Amino acid sequence: MKNIAKSIIALFAVLAVSCSSDDVEDRPVIKAIDGPALTAPDGGSYVLNIESANNLAERFVWTPANFGQSVAINYEIQLDAADGVDEFAEPRSLGSIIGANQLAVSVVSLNTAAIALGGVPLEEKQYVVRVKASVNDSFEPIYSNPVTISITPYQAFVPLQNLYLVGNATEYGYENNAGNSPLFRDPENQYKFYYTGYFTGGDGKGIKILSALGNWHPQYGSAGDGILAVSGADGSNEPGPIAVQTSGYYELTIDIQEMTYTLVPFTYDPISMPVFGSVGIIGAGTPGGWEADTDMTNSTANPHLWKINEIVITQAAIKFRANDSWDTPGNWGGGTAVSGQLDVNGGDFVGVEAEGSYSVWFNDLDRRYIFIPR
Repeated sequence: MKNIAKSIIALFAVLAVSCSSDDVEDRPVIKAIDGPALTAPDGGSYVLNIESANNLAERFVWTPANFGQSVAINYEIQLDAADGVDEFAEPRSLGSIIGANQLAVSVVSLNTAAIALGGVPLEEKQYVVRVKASVNDSFEPIYSNPVTISITPYQAFVPLQNLYLVGNATEYGYENNAGNSPLFRDPENQYKFYYTGYFTGGDGKGIKILSALGNWHPQYGSAGDGILAVSGADGSNEPGPIAVQTSGYYELTIDIQEMTYTLVPFTYDPISMPVFGSVGIIGAGTPGGWEADTDMTNSTANPHLWKINEIVITQAAIKFRANDSWDTPGNWGGGTAVSGQLDVNGGDFVGVEAEGSYSVWFNDLDRRYIFIPR
């Protein structure tokens, strides 16, 4: 047994000697020799927009890196702000690919990276882009030349727009900050708005729509039958009013994306649509909980339009009801957060997405409502 053990030890010693020097010298050597060269783009300006989010923004192209051997190389496109201080210290990746020498980057990918690196929507900013070439974690990567580009990102989240009535066909006349009623936003289409109520008609009577209280512009109006138009922020190209020929109840619908409007008579029945003595908001999300309504106010000109100028609402269940009673038809629920249309005798619903102070408007003619942050 001792002789067998000695023979095995001797065999391993021979193998170790035979493999120690020559084999190490013959192993392929991986080392960074030449970095990739970014050939496209060689600069340029990118004005991004949300409508083209899934389209191609740029196809980045580079020459191969040289690591001294035929190895699989991973290429990554890196972006950073061109501020001259610690550039590429914490770059954003636009994507990576193994073995190829080009990479297609979408508009949304470029926009996301630009925003993450301090870009401001609709403002141009300078960035630097480069290619990182690497084999694995055991070897230092090598980089291409940096290329400077400019990017104007878009607003990934489009804030909700509120619109307000004005004009001599409305109870507010041509006053732009007189507690003007908002239009009621469609819960599924943030560009579509409704308003049902009484308008004063006659020669020269009309409606315009404000994009913010206290500001005359941008201002929406009519550029022809059913064609919506908007003025510039400086007041240029101011449209005409949406004409109201005869006094009465109307339903106004506008779409600020399609730039269309309709104004059609609304069949008002004072029997089935009574003027309530009071309308209030109630529920766990209101100051009075389920024990007490917070009353709203209406106006003589539009007694079916109810409002609260300021109330703290939480992310809890609420409902609207008339005359401090659960009797129908003055009992409404089953809505969606922020804006929508209620059902008679509908269920509890959460009215806001975040706790805060709101102005609340409710129209008992078409059962539409809106919560507007204060």
